[in-house]
Amino acid sequence: MSGGLLIQYVVLGLIVAVSSLVVFRELAPQITSRWLAAASIRLSRSDSRLLKALARRLQPKEGTGDCSDGCGTCGACGPKPPASALPHATGADPTRRVAEPMPLHFRPRGR
Repeated sequence: MSGGLLIQYVVLGLIVAVSSLVVFRELAPQITSRWLAAASIRLSRSDSRLLKALARRLQPKEGTGDCSDGCGTCGACGPKPPASALPHATGADPTRRVAEPMPLHFRPRGR
């Protein structure tokens, strides 16, 4: 086997491994978070600065309860209903008027 062919197989193997990991992270986020946390704990126990930096990098993102963390499990990140459809919240000012949407006016077509 020639050296060029060996390099080609190694690069192709790396591409397949990385793409399969990305797909697995998308399909099973909880499992991969646990795996990353376990790997991070093991690496942070070493004496090497490089391994500790890698451990900090591998720590999974924690859910903040905010829609920007990208978890997508609660369904709260979907489209919000219009303000006129929401009931007044408790303690809200009842005299404040909610702006109603303006009706659309279309011009007749000229023939």
